[in-house]
Amino acid sequence: EIIVVDNNSVDNSTQMVSACFPSVILISNKKNVGFSKANNQAIRLSKAEYVLLLNPDTVVEEDTFTKVVKFMDSKPNAGGLGVKMIDGKGDFLPESKRALPTPAVSFYKIFGLSRLFPKSRKFGKYHLGYLDKNQTHEIEILSGAFMLMRKSVLDKIGLLDENFFMYGEDIDLSYRIIKAGYKNYYFPKTTIIHYKGESTKKGSLNYVYVFYNAMIIFAKKHFSGKNAKLFTILIKSAIWFRALLSIGKKIFKAVFLPLADAISFFFGFYFIKPIYENFKFPEGGSYPEEYLKFAVPGYIIIWILSVFFYGGYKRPTKIKNPAKGLITGTLIILVIYSLLDEAHRYSRALLLIGASWTFISSYLLRFIFKLLKINEFSFKKFKKQRIAVVAGNDEKNRIINILDRTNIKYIFVGRISKKHQTDTIGTLDRLSEAIEVHKIDEIIFSLQDIGSQEIIKHILALGKKQADIKIAPHQTLSLIGSNSIHTSSDFYSVDINAINKPENIRKKRIFDITVSINFIFLLPLFLFIIKNKKQFLKNCFSVLKGKNTWIGYSERHKKLPKLKKAILSYSDLKEKKIQAVYSDESYAKNYKIADDFKILFNSIKKAGKKPA
Repeated sequence: EIIVVDNNSVDNSTQMVSACFPSVILISNKKNVGFSKANNQAIRLSKAEYVLLLNPDTVVEEDTFTKVVKFMDSKPNAGGLGVKMIDGKGDFLPESKRALPTPAVSFYKIFGLSRLFPKSRKFGKYHLGYLDKNQTHEIEILSGAFMLMRKSVLDKIGLLDENFFMYGEDIDLSYRIIKAGYKNYYFPKTTIIHYKGESTKKGSLNYVYVFYNAMIIFAKKHFSGKNAKLFTILIKSAIWFRALLSIGKKIFKAVFLPLADAISFFFGFYFIKPIYENFKFPEGGSYPEEYLKFAVPGYIIIWILSVFFYGGYKRPTKIKNPAKGLITGTLIILVIYSLLDEAHRYSRALLLIGASWTFISSYLLRFIFKLLKINEFSFKKFKKQRIAVVAGNDEKNRIINILDRTNIKYIFVGRISKKHQTDTIGTLDRLSEAIEVHKIDEIIFSLQDIGSQEIIKHILALGKKQADIKIAPHQTLSLIGSNSIHTSSDFYSVDINAINKPENIRKKRIFDITVSINFIFLLPLFLFIIKNKKQFLKNCFSVLKGKNTWIGYSERHKKLPKLKKAILSYSDLKEKKIQAVYSDESYAKNYKIADDFKILFNSIKKAGKKPA
């Protein structure tokens, strides 16, 4: 059984699911009811022996389900099971195996002792860091991202506690499985990718508040009065501690680069001033103390504000933004300088020399910070990414089409295949070498041509040191990827624009009428182009009447939204390269009237065909 629960998404994906996957049981909630309640809705409908809670931001191997069910069948005492999870960069996710968050375990986690001593049996217990991640173990707490449970156990102990909106419900259910006399297992013989999206940014203050409040609900439910009170005090202290830490970190991040710029600007003037004075006043003399005390700080404030105004302190930023700000700031200073009294016009030459230093020091600082990785300042996002695709030819064209529609800046380096071919830049077994030789920034794997098990194997082999990884699921309009669970997913997506949306139905009808009228009025011209003239005229009137449509599917589909019989489709296009970027599924999910025009103009000679 596959049950999809939608918590009031706004991208029309529910229409796509119901149209393209009729065998899936779809529950569309009118509001976001939370993780627990939504999963319970699905569990209550299930009649299976096992129930798997699976996050939508996961990629599983082809044999994952076979392996986990076989293991559970071999362990009658098993109530629940979790698997080895990695992020999009191949890093092991420690929440794959966890211990019960008792007050002591939670204290070590909250105040960083578990991070300092991850392998310690005492301090590293929260994530069971002392247990081998590649061996099967009995554990206490499973992750809700992939949580396989025996249905008979759920019938006995109850479903997810709906007092938990998000976070904590997996801990509560795991603990209730153990209390009922069953065992939970960590099973690493299969690996899944778990991308974490916008709602779970681990550094955010909202995450801290929601997660720790879930822990308070858990403590009050399962711990004795004294322990629950102690745990609550500990958690509330942690919320304040993490909140102050988070605010402090944000302030530091906001002021770090402007402050570094200000200091480097000032020291530039501090050292340039005496050198210039020796040149300006060879017989002795200097500028007054007020110059460094008031004039230079005034210049610096104007430069910093100008760079800020042009977005030069955003992360990441366009490489030209700091320069724009410094140029504007210099012009403003020169205008103000010209309006000052003679007594306060110290030196235009010194000002321009100092302005030159601001340019040099600005970019030098950013380069040094990038090398030292002590600041998150980066130009990477705005640099054209060098992208290679691991896919067959058709999928390569489809992926490029998605990239083109997402407006990202990229250079297509080439295609990598399983076996050497004339139009490829490398083979999959020498992926690391291809990345190095061609200086590839990003690799996109096609799930249609390369199995998820093989993709996961290559992600683990490449590690952090090389290209970013993205995956192109079959027949979707998105490419997914993420570097870390601590950042939001890198997600290239074309908005779903289903063909059966009311506005698209109207657009398509207007297109059909307009084309038919133009064909009829310009009939003498088109009769020279089109082969079957009699059928062409019939088509014009049948489309006008609403019986047929000019552009539609290449064949009849039960799963896709219903369309009138079409005269032309992407399969009538001459060029195979253009054909490859289309499919009936992509046409249905992402309807564009521009595509109708493109198909019509490229296959107009076939407009005398009988409707399919």
